[in-house]
Amino acid sequence: MVSPTKIEVLTDLSPFIKVYTERLLGTPHVPPSPEDPTTGVASKDTTITPNVSARLYLPKLSNPTQKLPILVYYHGGGFCVDSAFSCQYHRYMNLLSSKSGALVVSVEYRLAPEYLLPAAYEDSWDALKWVCSHVLDHTHFEKDQWITNHADFNRVFIGGDSAGGNVTHNIAMHAGSESLPGNVKILGAVLSYPHFWGSNPIGDEPTEDMEQHIAYRLSLFVYPSAPGGIDNPSINPLADGAPSLSRLGCSKIIVKLAEKDDFTSRGLAYAEEVKSSGWKGDVEVVVVEGEGHCFHILDPETEKAKNLIKRLASFISQ
Repeated sequence: MVSPTKIEVLTDLSPFIKVYTERLLGTPHVPPSPEDPTTGVASKDTTITPNVSARLYLPKLSNPTQKLPILVYYHGGGFCVDSAFSCQYHRYMNLLSSKSGALVVSVEYRLAPEYLLPAAYEDSWDALKWVCSHVLDHTHFEKDQWITNHADFNRVFIGGDSAGGNVTHNIAMHAGSESLPGNVKILGAVLSYPHFWGSNPIGDEPTEDMEQHIAYRLSLFVYPSAPGGIDNPSINPLADGAPSLSRLGCSKIIVKLAEKDDFTSRGLAYAEEVKSSGWKGDVEVVVVEGEGHCFHILDPETEKAKNLIKRLASFISQ
């Protein structure tokens, strides 16, 4: 099913001018379900702050007091399209929750160009803080009963794909310098096809007309005020002068990549830099041959997609 294009007013200076945003990618939004017919996972929507909402996924329970790992997930879409409520992410989160046995919080952060970076980073950090605040007896956030009753705060994970993989890195770095509510620690981070780029090509990246690559242009479009431009550490964590990756605030990382994805060379370099940085955690790298960007989300029924989802589920459930 193809989503109709969505046109929104970005700036209204009537009667002089209106500036519109037309989003060309993304899938239709779908409602949550008390029980997904394929996986049995329950889902519901919640508001976290005036700027941030989320869809929660609860797998089938073996007993009513069962504690589960919790995954805070950040969707992809180049910081400017797609949604936690889209058809493809709803399908993927149902599968991931079912296979991993995790309570999933899929975050709906603000998108560019209406809300330029670092808005998505701020929203994503607020969402993680909201989740962790459930460990406290008293908080100014409204608590959710699924999280209160079933979250194991010794098994907190963050993850995302593409732009969401970039967000995951930045949130892990933030957690390395600022404590979360209740001093909750992030156990693991999942970076799938992370959106990293830079001014100097790495590996198989194009050596000519680097500035014309869509990743380069998109990065500057969604973060035009970034100090250092394309080599801002949030976009290029390998840039000269970027904070040491030894500061990552989690205990283990899995970097998932695909052979035919333009982000793979930089993803591999990122993983190697983490390993050599002095960071004390464990790094796992997965490169799936013959596949492209976000293939396991776009078509989760292929054998390679099923195997990758199974491996990710194992990373979370172990």
